[in-house]
Amino acid sequence: MFDEVTPDQAHKLLQAGGAVYLDVRTPEEFAEGHAPGAKNIPLMLRDPASGRMVPNQEFLNVAQANLKLEDKLVVGCKSGGRSATACQVLEQAGYKSLKNIAGGFHGKPGGNPGWTALNLPVENGEGGEGQYEKLRGKAGA
Repeated sequence: MFDEVTPDQAHKLLQAGGAVYLDVRTPEEFAEGHAPGAKNIPLMLRDPASGRMVPNQEFLNVAQANLKLEDKLVVGCKSGGRSATACQVLEQAGYKSLKNIAGGFHGKPGGNPGWTALNLPVENGEGGEGQYEKLRGKAGA
């Protein structure tokens, strides 16, 4: 079973070293702002035809190509829902050290504050080596 952590706790884990921030939001959301050094592997993607969110069929394949089963993963999304689902998928695939960020990047109204509400460090843009297209390329997708 994966654990939940606050954005502050997630930041401390990342600062201590050895943990990877896995951002499971869409590449567009990721480009608008993300934790420094985060890797973007979206759980859901926006379907260009309908504009609706659909499951990313390559999620697990790309994760397995870029993340080791023993990696300490801090998993975040917009508010904590997609990242909880991603943790379940990764756990079933054999990942052992998973922390879901309660409140995610932006938080929930009336709920847990997100990463940005706590003024934690944010990077804008595609994210260099952590951007989805580069990670996807390593998976041969």
